[in-house]
Amino acid sequence: MEMNDLELVSIKEVCITKVNGFESTSILDILSVEEPLEIRISYGPEAEKTHKNISVTMRTPGNDFDLAIGFLFTEGIITSYQDVKKVYHTNTDCSFQKKNIVQVDLAEDFIPHLMSSDRNFYTTSSCGVCGKSSIQSIKTVSTFNPLDNPKLNIAAQVLYQLSNKLKAAQSSFAVTGGIHASGLFTIEGDLVFLQEDVGRHNALDKLIGSAFANNLLPLNKHILLLSGRASFELIQKAAMAGISVVVAIGAPSSLAVELAREFNITLLGFLKEDRFNIYNSSDQVVINF
Repeated sequence: MEMNDLELVSIKEVCITKVNGFESTSILDILSVEEPLEIRISYGPEAEKTHKNISVTMRTPGNDFDLAIGFLFTEGIITSYQDVKKVYHTNTDCSFQKKNIVQVDLAEDFIPHLMSSDRNFYTTSSCGVCGKSSIQSIKTVSTFNPLDNPKLNIAAQVLYQLSNKLKAAQSSFAVTGGIHASGLFTIEGDLVFLQEDVGRHNALDKLIGSAFANNLLPLNKHILLLSGRASFELIQKAAMAGISVVVAIGAPSSLAVELAREFNITLLGFLKEDRFNIYNSSDQVVINF
């Protein structure tokens, strides 16, 4: 999908009333689009296909295939891009949903790792953990060993520049002011991937899906920048992708810090142009001041 097409489906103009003091004016405002996406999978021999509805998530349309693949990977349902045979939009009788269902056909000899625990994968744009029965049920174990991560030396000056680089690259945020972004950078501060979505967990799934499809995992030589706060689920997804450095412009949650320590992830928060907080420091990552 071209960027212009992506912008058309990810933003929407609405007429609003703007109040300033005791005066009101009718103006056009631009909002981030939020629509449901259903992720379905099929697997098994051609004559005995098993079909499953895996998730319904509220997301910003665009990069749906990356979102679906990233979600399946970060939830531990697939472990390799070779597990995927085909990804496509599928239609239903309802024309409204014609671009809101993604079908992922898995390789015939692959059996997905579906959780036996009680999981209801309905998620909203604000919380990707909704419906999961317990914290233990979402502690998916990464296939990448943190002990295998390379030693990284990162200049603080590189970190100070990341926020502005992310904002400069964001297309939708500039016009809506209401969309999240995940950016993947080299340790020299070069932007590798950027994904946006009204849901912060969707933006990260899209980013990891892109890297996954390009055979770049584990991402243990990169910096992940989150445009907002760092939640437990975002750290869990980062750990699944082998990311060893996570930087958030907002605050981390207490559980996010605990998980970062468990996975030996360097976690920084409240990134500004001249400061940040270190919430966990890996012995394999050195920040040079």
